[in-house]
Amino acid sequence: MAPGIVEPAPAVAPEKISNLLHLTQDYHDTIRFYLNGTKVVLDDIDPELTLLEYLRGIGLTGTKLGCAEGGCGACTVVVSHINPTTGKLYHASVNACLAPVISVDGKHVVTVEGIGNVKNPHPAQQRMAVGNGSQCGFCTPGIVM
Repeated sequence: MAPGIVEPAPAVAPEKISNLLHLTQDYHDTIRFYLNGTKVVLDDIDPELTLLEYLRGIGLTGTKLGCAEGGCGACTVVVSHINPTTGKLYHASVNACLAPVISVDGKHVVTVEGIGNVKNPHPAQQRMAVGNGSQCGFCTPGIVM
């Protein structure tokens, strides 16, 4: 055969197909994570649903869609998890417009709504307000995060 040409795979025996179907049916479509300190359990979640779409869909609109490419930062959230190797807590800023919601299974997501509010702002939110650090205000939540 010529290089780069792949031979067709042999047919899969019917008993192997039923075993494979059984194996995939044993997996569950439930993900669990914390969102701003509250436990969330989602069943049968669309694997293409982004974290941003989920957050805005439940009314957390501080996380915005700007460029949809991960460059502007308007969709920034913090995702925390325990590093399995070191056992230490690890925090990462994540572009929610790019991250599938299934990627936060077993983690803790913190949005701008989770760090403070009007009555009790986070120090970063307070400094932005006092220093007039906002322009139009659209991307300010992402900057704060």
